[in-house]
Amino acid sequence: MKILYSDNDIAVIIKPVGIDSQKGVPQILSEQLGGEFFTVHRLDKAVGGVMVYARNKKSAAYLSQKIQSGEMIKEYVAMVHGKPQENGVFKDFLFKDSRKNKVFVVKRERKGVKAASLEYKTLKFGEKSLVRVKLHTGRTHQIRVQFASRGFSLVGDRKYGSPEKNTNIMLFSCKITFPYKEKTVSFEQLPDWA
Repeated sequence: MKILYSDNDIAVIIKPVGIDSQKGVPQILSEQLGGEFFTVHRLDKAVGGVMVYARNKKSAAYLSQKIQSGEMIKEYVAMVHGKPQENGVFKDFLFKDSRKNKVFVVKRERKGVKAASLEYKTLKFGEKSLVRVKLHTGRTHQIRVQFASRGFSLVGDRKYGSPEKNTNIMLFSCKITFPYKEKTVSFEQLPDWA
């Protein structure tokens, strides 16, 4: 596993597609670096990209607090079907059906429904367009369902409408920024397809 940064408190890595971020990655990190690793945020198994892991409970609490306060900023790149506008903001209410492991955009707030917000910029237009996304909330399948609900399913995301059958979901966590040791740190990596 590619490690972008590691010290006694955190490890920043590139999560490969196909590995579970809550169990698989900490196990691999423990084998590579030794010690215990704590998951403070997650990526779907089918999605790769930049992630930060805590190496002790104090760091896990610190990073979790930064996520809760909105001080941890996560950015993604995605390849979508169609041509979204050059820039945009999506604000929706999302409902997760746990039995189907699928998320739906719904019209209004009610029990089990959470507000979701993101902004994006289209970097390349075509039949398939490349977008860069900044999350304001971190909901299950958020990017996938918010784009698909507007007719721009992510390439390879068959769960949310992509006709592509022989490719992984083209979604990648490309940048993470957060306060750390009295400064703001950023870690960035782009996938080959971006």
